[in-house]
Amino acid sequence: MTVPDRYRYAPFDDGPDPLAPPVDLRAALDRLGRDIMDGSSPRSALEELLRRGAGDTAGLDELTRRLWERRSRIQRRNNLDGTLREVRELLERAMEAERRELFPDPSDDARFREARLDALPPGTAAAVQELSTYDWRSEQARADYQRIRDRIGQELMESRFQGMKQALSEVRPEDVERIRAMMADLNDLLLAHLRGDDTDARFAEFMRRHGEFFPENPRTVEELIDALAARAAAAQRMMNSMSDRQRAELQDLLSGAFGDPRMAEQVATLDANLRALRPGEDWTSSARFRGKDPLGMGEGAQAMADLAEIDALAEQLAQSYPGARLEDIDLEALERQLGADAVVDARRLAELERELRAQGLLERAADGSLRLSPKALRRLGETALSDVVGALRSRRGARDTRRAGAAGEPTGASRPWRFGDTEPWDVPRTIRNAVVRGRPVRIDVSDVEVVETEQRSRAAVALCVDTSWSMVQDNRWVPMKRTALALHHLVRTRFRGDDLQLITFGRHAATVDIGTLTALEGVWEQGTNLHHALLLAGRHLRANPDAQPVVLVVTDGEPTAHLEPDGEAVFNYPTTQRTLRKTLGEVDRLARLGASLSVFKLGDDERLARFVDIVARRGGGRVVNPDLDGLGPAVVGDYLRSRRSR
Repeated sequence: MTVPDRYRYAPFDDGPDPLAPPVDLRAALDRLGRDIMDGSSPRSALEELLRRGAGDTAGLDELTRRLWERRSRIQRRNNLDGTLREVRELLERAMEAERRELFPDPSDDARFREARLDALPPGTAAAVQELSTYDWRSEQARADYQRIRDRIGQELMESRFQGMKQALSEVRPEDVERIRAMMADLNDLLLAHLRGDDTDARFAEFMRRHGEFFPENPRTVEELIDALAARAAAAQRMMNSMSDRQRAELQDLLSGAFGDPRMAEQVATLDANLRALRPGEDWTSSARFRGKDPLGMGEGAQAMADLAEIDALAEQLAQSYPGARLEDIDLEALERQLGADAVVDARRLAELERELRAQGLLERAADGSLRLSPKALRRLGETALSDVVGALRSRRGARDTRRAGAAGEPTGASRPWRFGDTEPWDVPRTIRNAVVRGRPVRIDVSDVEVVETEQRSRAAVALCVDTSWSMVQDNRWVPMKRTALALHHLVRTRFRGDDLQLITFGRHAATVDIGTLTALEGVWEQGTNLHHALLLAGRHLRANPDAQPVVLVVTDGEPTAHLEPDGEAVFNYPTTQRTLRKTLGEVDRLARLGASLSVFKLGDDERLARFVDIVARRGGGRVVNPDLDGLGPAVVGDYLRSRRSR
């Protein structure tokens, strides 16, 4: 009989989780696109995306908020008098046990001892020091007093060597001697390194003899110094954070660590060596602790180390320094402070940034700045066009625009499919060919026939969009850009024969590509120079004499500027008759070219309404007054209508 295999399940920690869902680049790109179209630079938009996060992934701002919350919790809940409080409690226990032992004894020696206990100085450290020569009658009191010395030694060691307190849970004389020998060797090693001696062999010998005290297992003397200096600096910051009275008491107590004054001397020498070797560590700052939970010296040093680690992580998450990258985030430190979930979020944010670059959605311009790549613009165009198509299809009686822009009108015949054909399949003919070829019936490429179409006429399309400040101020900026993206994507993917030109007009007009328009920032500039825009539109139409001329204008204000023959843009508000005459003159010229001119009027400006009515009468055009959500469907629908009319 075969014994079934045994399986063991455990967390996957060898690189990225292979079962984790892929990063949703489309949603991230849509958000990037919205921010860029709203006026942010691609770099700022990417930084904002990483700050806010994506989907279920927390952003850098949320991780930073959790860090500051943890920092506040450490300071709000704790105070630094734990060692002093514990020593005081042990001292009181020892004295109480000693008095119980002395009370039944009627001798003068017992009364003398009681008097000595009553005359102890009020300070904890002074009382402990005074009792260093006292001959305890009570064994319980003697043990409690020895625990005071051991606890001070444990806390002193824990403040410099993380984990030492647990290792010294039961202090024996031989343990104290081992620690003293380790400290002496360590200071000799650091002093030699400070002199510039070659300490590689010495370090190896030191780790062979004393490696048990360093669970972090440093590989070089520099790594050892880094770890020790960070801990010693945290201990010093803890001392700085105490009151003057607490600090003085604790320093007096430390001189009796383990009952051996040489131990405190070795620690002082260690601190001096580390300060000389790592002067850049923070040895001088402090923090305010205002809670009720007492921390011992080791716990206080760890709290100060945590605060420093939180500050470093916050700087890494801010990504505000030159050359900042998400890979700079210390994931091990992040897990220590916020847990494994925060590490997952940080990794996914880094993966998102890498994928946006790796998949070619962001690229560097010649000046070194980031910009959306053509691939990204195509994806944004797909999304914008999809939204427009959905809006068009929701209208009663609207035709299915998903097939708009096929190669031509059906002739009623079909022909074999050729590579590159975009015409729809003739399904009955295709299936018939497969059946005639024999059983079993499987469709082969050779069976496919497509509907034969006649080539439609070309169109020269000029989309003129208003970029004056009022478009930004009245929240029309992004809808305008999404409309341009949708139309651009439709023309480039489904009406490739058409020639679309994008024209922006504020004080001046200019022809732009879709990338420039998408990244265009709103600028405070007075003037709506439709005259200049129509001049450029006419130039585009005349450059395509064999194409059907189509002009689409998106604006929210009457013309208030025109172009003089010398190229100067003249602005007047309210508008002047000269500006109106020159603008309508271009409308007449476009009408003589046979152009279909449609104006998409945004807002309810009365002057604009009167002007576009004149345009409609003079140019035989069309006026549409859509809301912002309907702007894209209105422009794309009008473009499709103009094609169907041909």
